[in-house]
Amino acid sequence: MKVRIATRGSELALTQVRLVSAALRAHTPDLEVEEVPVSTRGDRVTDRPLAALGGKGLFVSEVEAMVATGQADLAVHSLKDVPGDVELAEGMELVCIPARESPFDVLLTRDGRSLGELRSGARVGTTSLRRVAQLAAVRGDLVFDTLRGNVGTRLSRLHEGAFDAIVLAAAGLSRLGLLEREPHVVLDADVCLPAVGQGTLAIEAAGARDDLRRLLAPLEDRSARIETTAERAMLKRLEGSCRVPIAGHARFDAASGRVAIEGRVAGLRDGRLLCAGGDRYLGAGAPDDALRAAHALGVEVADALLAQGARSLMREVEADVLRSELAGNGGGDRGPYRWP
Repeated sequence: MKVRIATRGSELALTQVRLVSAALRAHTPDLEVEEVPVSTRGDRVTDRPLAALGGKGLFVSEVEAMVATGQADLAVHSLKDVPGDVELAEGMELVCIPARESPFDVLLTRDGRSLGELRSGARVGTTSLRRVAQLAAVRGDLVFDTLRGNVGTRLSRLHEGAFDAIVLAAAGLSRLGLLEREPHVVLDADVCLPAVGQGTLAIEAAGARDDLRRLLAPLEDRSARIETTAERAMLKRLEGSCRVPIAGHARFDAASGRVAIEGRVAGLRDGRLLCAGGDRYLGAGAPDDALRAAHALGVEVADALLAQGARSLMREVEADVLRSELAGNGGGDRGPYRWP
């Protein structure tokens, strides 16, 4: 059997595809895998914040299109790049969610300093409004600048002295074998709650391809599916755009059958941060029942955030980000993030 896997062409994306390929061959030794690299707009335009380009979906839609049009059989995505508020292409599904890597962010410096040890005015590089909003709430005296490009490029900018610190996802560094080589501090969830789906891969295919479902079945991870179902349900209910700092982290304890989730919506003025959480026992019923309960929990947490005023805060943030983009702020070498 042969499968064609569509993927972004970055080193991390190709590494992730090869991890999936190796896992598939462990169960199907005679499987032939062909990589179908795709250059997305998000990869080509690296001098502007993602929000200014239209958000993380820029890393997904062109890869998805290769599968939807039959030019590939599967697509491997970083789940955090798959918008929770946008439907997949007609007939497409996330047919497999493999086991999750660490969902947390890490702060990297040249000497392993923690967030609290950075000097006032230190320049911190990140692509993420979610990270900026949460870290600024703790260290409002830092300067946050857009940092785009692949992982190697970002690390080079740090080592060259362009930044005092940068923030990346632990999972990507781990998959590239870089996490233990680079001085870093893991950011606790109470400081910087992860992005929805962070640390998780998602394998997309046509829902009607039962042969691919059977092939991928050994890679499916129940805990990762439950956690990300709750997180993405929260995100979808909030209807947040790419210009809104939203964080969500769910944890499933298989021994007790309990899933817990925390969600946040952050502002960009005065460190405003809305938080809500909840947990639910999923019971010993059918797998679909557990996913429905996880989904309901995510919606419940989103409703708690909305009751705190998340909708108006999100609209305020969107307006602030748009004004900042029009003023040329938050655009890499054009200057740091500045908010009204």
